[in-house]
Amino acid sequence: MPKLTQTEITAALQTLPGWQLSEEKLIHDYNFPDFAAAMAFVNQVATLAESANHHPDIDIRYNKVRLALVSHDSGGITRRDIKFATSMNEAFPPQREG
Repeated sequence: MPKLTQTEITAALQTLPGWQLSEEKLIHDYNFPDFAAAMAFVNQVATLAESANHHPDIDIRYNKVRLALVSHDSGGITRRDIKFATSMNEAFPPQREG
């Protein structure tokens, strides 16, 4: 699957609240009340990732979880990453600040 251009990534990010580009990966940070809630979320992400056959890099720090999406086999961000980020936002709608 071909890598997306910077223009394509920027356009996709406009439709993905909560996601940002960092170190050539799509990143989303999640915060939870405690470690147990963070781990429950990670287990739900694992189920979605298995069904999509696309697995994010996951960093867990007590009640904080960072997901990073990149298609390692393509050497960058692809439509597969955008699709998974979209499915994450559908399953776990971003919290609005305000």
